[in-house]
Amino acid sequence: MMTLARRYRFSASHRLHSPELSDAANSRVYGKCNNPFGHGHDYVLEIAVTGPVDPRTGLIISTSALDRFVRLHILQLFANRNINADLPQFARLVATTENIALVIAGLIQQHWAASFGAIPARVQRVHVQETRRNGFEVLLPAAAGKSQARIGAERILVHG
Repeated sequence: MMTLARRYRFSASHRLHSPELSDAANSRVYGKCNNPFGHGHDYVLEIAVTGPVDPRTGLIISTSALDRFVRLHILQLFANRNINADLPQFARLVATTENIALVIAGLIQQHWAASFGAIPARVQRVHVQETRRNGFEVLLPAAAGKSQARIGAERILVHG
């Protein structure tokens, strides 16, 4: 088994604001990130795919196929967007990078089998780097059962 880690960059804006909290509480919890006009980041998304090396190709997975998958299912949705306003998953979900990572993990899991079902590779982790100091990671289990990350991502995808 081997792991391929592939990085993608995208810019997006968001505002950290919970409708469950008062304006004063939002300001206290999120500080400057609660600015009503939002703010932007140059995010770095890293997806780690684990699997056996195919003896015919010498690859775990085709990087060009993975790049197409990420462009279609992730970057097309997130890049150059206002996450709060443009992504339906965030209509009632606080656009923290923790939740962004969960939504991305859920989208990957939702579409993986249709794109890569014939190969044994699987996504092991999704890491979203927001700033030099802040990065968030979702670990996906090797087992076929649902993980907390997947359950959380499904909840976000379905109810967000």
